[in-house]
Amino acid sequence: MTAFELAVQDPTGVAIAERVRPTRMELCSALSTGGVTPSAGLIEQAVATGVPVHVLVRPREGGFTYDDVEKRTILADVRHAMSLGAAGAVIGGLVGDAVDLDLVVRVRAASDGEVTFHRAFDQLSDQRAALDQLAEAGVARVLTSGGRSAAADALVELRALAAHAAGLLQVMAGAGVTSRNAASIAATGVDAVHASAKRTVTDRLTVSLGSAAGAGETRYATTDEDEATVIREILAPGAAL
Repeated sequence: MTAFELAVQDPTGVAIAERVRPTRMELCSALSTGGVTPSAGLIEQAVATGVPVHVLVRPREGGFTYDDVEKRTILADVRHAMSLGAAGAVIGGLVGDAVDLDLVVRVRAASDGEVTFHRAFDQLSDQRAALDQLAEAGVARVLTSGGRSAAADALVELRALAAHAAGLLQVMAGAGVTSRNAASIAATGVDAVHASAKRTVTDRLTVSLGSAAGAGETRYATTDEDEATVIREILAPGAAL
């Protein structure tokens, strides 16, 4: 069995995770930007489902090099997420072409749950050395696409990373995971597979501009329950809902 982490970004996704029962959920907001730290209310709602909640703590969009003010924000958000019942924190930070070990160590000290290092890992040129460093720092797992834009294009790389990390920390594959490729990705030997299982919703809008009125559309992504259920069954056949 391969663990299934469902990435969730809104109340609809939280409710679906409660029904689908993945191994855990990664909770964030604004997943289309790569995700940022979710609200306290969303964390509380997710924790109430009983599914282990790992909160993405990312103070902004963009890259992963943080100044002191941003690091203080990350640490405060990690502590707050833990106080609300989160089972873990998902973070990442870089200094040039290296892991920001100072940030990782400080987050590990601030968290009484597991720490996952996210896909900032895919920016690193020496990923095996980074695995060793993160394991030494007490990180539980690394989320990676094997350095490619999609995990399904990095099966050889994922197999090598999983073999290197065995006994040190977990390797979790993510990026572009669907029910069509989840089995082949799991077959690389990774410990877990991470997927958002998303669908697009179109909303009709009525726009008022002074005395004129018009209609428009807006689109947003949310969790697709059927897709999430199929992925869960592929990775953990027969697991109780």
